[in-house]
Amino acid sequence: MTFTLDRRTMLAASAASLAAPALARTPVKRPNVLFILADDMGYADLSCYGRRNYETPAIDALAAQGMRLTSGYANSPVCSATRTALMTGRYQYRLPVGLEEPLAFRDMGLPPDEPTLPSQLRKAGYATSLIGKWHLGAAPKFGPRLSGYEHFFGIQGGGADYFTHASGRGHDLWDNETTAGEHGYLTDILAREAIEQLGRHAADSRPFFMSLHFTAPHWPWEGPNDQAESARLAATGEPAAIFHYDGGTMATYAAIMRRLDEKVGEVLAALQQLGLADDTIVVFTSDNGGERFSDNWPFSGRKTELLEGGVRVPLIVRWPGRITAGSESAVPVMSMDWLPTFLGLAGSAPAPERQSDGVDVLPVLLGSSMPVRPLFWRYRHLDQASCRFGDHKYLRINGNEFLFDVVQDPLERGNLKARQPSLFADLKARWTSWNETMLPFDPDSFSHGFHAKDMADRFGVE
Repeated sequence: MTFTLDRRTMLAASAASLAAPALARTPVKRPNVLFILADDMGYADLSCYGRRNYETPAIDALAAQGMRLTSGYANSPVCSATRTALMTGRYQYRLPVGLEEPLAFRDMGLPPDEPTLPSQLRKAGYATSLIGKWHLGAAPKFGPRLSGYEHFFGIQGGGADYFTHASGRGHDLWDNETTAGEHGYLTDILAREAIEQLGRHAADSRPFFMSLHFTAPHWPWEGPNDQAESARLAATGEPAAIFHYDGGTMATYAAIMRRLDEKVGEVLAALQQLGLADDTIVVFTSDNGGERFSDNWPFSGRKTELLEGGVRVPLIVRWPGRITAGSESAVPVMSMDWLPTFLGLAGSAPAPERQSDGVDVLPVLLGSSMPVRPLFWRYRHLDQASCRFGDHKYLRINGNEFLFDVVQDPLERGNLKARQPSLFADLKARWTSWNETMLPFDPDSFSHGFHAKDMADRFGVE
């Protein structure tokens, strides 16, 4: 793969060499963090996780250089709820915004006074930036720069056209609080901005935390050569056209994924060229399970479902010199774990008034194990509830209850409820006790998301 830095990035890199000549040569005591989040990516949508009809060589290389986790979990089967947990390090159901599932039509968001991963890292001396998708409330009440990010470039909403950058709210591409008039394919634009921001971070003496939240492979179903489809959607004049339920093909999805992989590769190449790679932890994961064209094998279920396919996600972590290259772990790690993990590496800790529900997973990344802990989920539509504890999982969906061994039976086909009644009762009781500590569902929340009709068809509910 060839890669060249543009003029602005080269100038920033030159400034870095003058302002902080030791940055590229001497590992910093506190690592930088580059957190790359894909949107709606299925567990097996990367070739290093099993995708068969296309390849993702850049992200595969990242896995070969670090650790591939096979029990990576999203906090929710939908977007905003997981992002709430990622930002706060707590179960999303502790905050009203986390009940929206997903955040769509109400004027709600992540409260600016809520301690977040970027705000707490910033207090610890880190430079912070978000490139890409926010989806935790719209300006002026809410926004990335009100919640700890010093710099923001991306979209505020849940999805935007890849070419016009329009969403249901209109044009939705921003440079901080100013509308960005960038032209081109959104994945390309976000990668280019990330590379330029890396140059700015290299010129800063502080360690950095960069969130790079791509919109790919989230709908609309537009590959890098699908300008005609973008124009067709724009011509309808309807905000809902971005969903185009009749759109897309497997070939289109492959094109979206290949371009994402290519641009991740360019960002990682820039990190190397700027002399930052050895001092930077890189995480690659997804906000929830895959959707229409995703491959979630060997799991059943998908986005909006608490079957494993809705919450099990690819998870890759690279930290040169600390994480063993080519290693693998089956220890469950969840979105909310990153806040205590990164704060620990920064020499800090979660805010005393907001203790994290996650745990520091550094021992896992360094090749050790952790005590078994229960992990919990709930999703209002179809009355879904789930608890994983060890190899087993309690699941409730549409009035039916199950006990699965998700290690031996990843497809969740063999219901062990009658065979192991005491274990079933234990996991169910754990979930019930946990749920009593969470906020109740908000009857006015947009809980069904954009997939309610699809799920009703699949599960036979009106």
